[in-house]
Amino acid sequence: MATVDDVRRIALALPEAVEKLAWGMPTFRVGVGGKIFASLDDDDRAMGVKCPKEDRAELIAAEPDKFFLRAGHDDGYAWVRVHLAALEDDEELHAILADSWRQAAPRRLLTLHPDLGAPPGE
Repeated sequence: MATVDDVRRIALALPEAVEKLAWGMPTFRVGVGGKIFASLDDDDRAMGVKCPKEDRAELIAAEPDKFFLRAGHDDGYAWVRVHLAALEDDEELHAILADSWRQAAPRRLLTLHPDLGAPPGE
């Protein structure tokens, strides 16, 4: 099970990641423009990450105990929520955060870190 501390530790270890409060919740941003790649929900039991709209339904259908949408809030955005308690380990959390980071990161960072996404130690 992942915790808020795990999310913070792994997210901030990604290149040029910073934490900034927005809407009263911690968000994690990347690059000069500070695009959000993850946020913690106000109950500390879930996080939001970037996810292409066309992939969300399949992801949620495959693992409904892990992935979900906050009705009325996430509908129009390329975003999905993740139940932290459903994550198996740091490797899975890292993979999810790194994928979201790649979607938000500027091209120069993607070029500098082509191997990002491999779990630590691989």
